[in-house]
Amino acid sequence: MIRASLLATTLTATLALPAQQTVVKQFQPSPSASVAQDLGSCNVKIEYSRPGVKGRKIWDGLVPYGQVWRTGANSATLITFSDPVKIAGKDLAAGTYAFFAIPGPKDWTLIFSKNTKQWGSYAYSTAEDALRVEATPTVLPANQEYLLYTIQVESPERLRVELDWEKLGVGFDVAMDTPGLYWAYLQKTLAGVRPEEATPFAQGARYCLTSGTHLDQGMAWIDQSIKAKETASNLEIKAKLLQKTGHTQDALPFLQKAMALGAAAKAPQDYLDGLAKLKA
Repeated sequence: MIRASLLATTLTATLALPAQQTVVKQFQPSPSASVAQDLGSCNVKIEYSRPGVKGRKIWDGLVPYGQVWRTGANSATLITFSDPVKIAGKDLAAGTYAFFAIPGPKDWTLIFSKNTKQWGSYAYSTAEDALRVEATPTVLPANQEYLLYTIQVESPERLRVELDWEKLGVGFDVAMDTPGLYWAYLQKTLAGVRPEEATPFAQGARYCLTSGTHLDQGMAWIDQSIKAKETASNLEIKAKLLQKTGHTQDALPFLQKAMALGAAAKAPQDYLDGLAKLKA
């Protein structure tokens, strides 16, 4: 009787639960997309929806000249900068912005708005502008059916963002102090690393070595890495830092030990050959 009572109670409770709702993913005529690019410690990301041409007149048609346009479809296009940048030579703080444009037959105005919670450009207000820059569109060599954003690396300190749709493209340069930003990132990150962690300090020291900057700090970091755990890699970095600072004779014992540890760990032969060549 007790079992029957428990079973009845459980069954009643189960039947009282609401039925699980089926979620149907909505079809998007203008599918959502995103594109991102790292440069040093900086990341630039664009989130947008991709409308199609579908045989329509786009410029000064679906997208009127002289009016604010959402630069995509559905919600306002968002662009995020993880660090301070310069857009077309003008300063813009790190953060996320709604990206709008005012197209024209010859020149466009590109707008970075602080209001990121918008559907389209219906709630756009000039009072919320963070930055405006001018740009000149170009004719594309081939038709771009669905609106497309690309981010290209132009140099160690500059990215190029391009918006292409139908037969027009427009873009802007994103410049940043890559070495300065990355150095600030390294200092902040390694300041929080535990002393017993060898790898992060070695990575910081390797940056100093390869960039040829902050060699004194690189030497301090590699010493911390070796103190935590000697490896072929951090001993090699130590040797190269000593050589770079004119202490070649002091470098040789570290290099010799790196070769021994590398051989014991069965490192790839080309790595061992490189150490032997460096020693010679």
